[in-house]
Amino acid sequence: MDAMFDICYLASEGNNCEPDDIPQTKENVWILGKKYSAIQDLDRIRRDITSIIWCTYRKGFVSIGDEGLTSDKGWGCMLRCGQMVLGVALIRVHLSTDWVWTPETRDPTYLKIIQRFEERKQAPYSIHQVALMGACEGKDVGQWFGPNTIAQVLRKLVVFDKWSSLVIHVALDNTVVKEDILQQCTVKNDRGDTSTSSDSVFISDWMPLLLIVPLRLGLSEINPIYIEGLKICFQSPQSIGVIGGKPNQALYLVGCVGDEVIYLDPHTTQKSGLIENKLTDEQKEMDCSYHCKYASRIPILAMDPSVAVCFLCRTRSDFDELCSTMQQRLMKESQPLFELCDQRPAHWPPAAAAAAAAGPDDAGNTSIFTEFEDVDRQFDDSDDEFEIL
Repeated sequence: MDAMFDICYLASEGNNCEPDDIPQTKENVWILGKKYSAIQDLDRIRRDITSIIWCTYRKGFVSIGDEGLTSDKGWGCMLRCGQMVLGVALIRVHLSTDWVWTPETRDPTYLKIIQRFEERKQAPYSIHQVALMGACEGKDVGQWFGPNTIAQVLRKLVVFDKWSSLVIHVALDNTVVKEDILQQCTVKNDRGDTSTSSDSVFISDWMPLLLIVPLRLGLSEINPIYIEGLKICFQSPQSIGVIGGKPNQALYLVGCVGDEVIYLDPHTTQKSGLIENKLTDEQKEMDCSYHCKYASRIPILAMDPSVAVCFLCRTRSDFDELCSTMQQRLMKESQPLFELCDQRPAHWPPAAAAAAAAGPDDAGNTSIFTEFEDVDRQFDDSDDEFEIL
């Protein structure tokens, strides 16, 4: 059943309608790596949640696939969650971590970002592009994705959008390999002054990194041993949430409070349309439809065990800080969510050989198209956990 756009969650059976998005508690609230007080910072929490690009089911767009689908209702929830993660990454890379949206916002950079998710075939991350790229992962248009599939699709799509200035690395086999990421994100630029020297000077620049780690945290339900590890991920300053959900429903998990996760729900069907320069009332209304007033909550143990944790490292120091957090906190858990190692495991194919096999279009992407197919992962994609509603 579709959620209502301006839904108001009833706190009681009385006539008073109060949002129940954030509990009144003394425990810290964590949203996308930021710490808040549920009592003192409630307005700021809601402001920051509303500033997230909210991607939902849409209807009335140009048809996709052989069946001519004009809506993704019932099959696109995981695709929409992937769009939301990417939206947060692009906002942080091209605007700032503290950027705030309002209904009056007409910042050209913001408009350039939001237009990338519109329901038109030319948009780099439209439902059309995401669904059609899913065919490379063996998913026909209209089939539901698992967290690993959407991660792989986003990794491929970002290669074709040079403006994004973003590298996506999908960790394999529950393992984050620092060597691969450094090779992928470090770009040498020729800044030599040929008027004074015949030798060019190469300066190493860091390409912003979106790190996605697909995980399976239990068989049919979350194993409680992983709860603290998930909380550590949400508390990392580099966190941009978790692609996951509850059984049969994909959700974008943006934070946590106590033993609950806070999420944005893509299961609202809205009309398609263009924002363009946001000049007309219709364009302004369309922009507002990409922002949700209130988040929702579920217990961590009610989550589906198939997830993908996501981190954004805008700079090399961000990546070093993330690795330090993983090493000092996450790896000290009795059962860490994943492994962190300096170099590729011996049984993995060499990165250079894998990159050569990928061809010129993906030469800069270390975790290339064919590589994840060659590695014997410890988990499945678990697409069957996210069924058509």
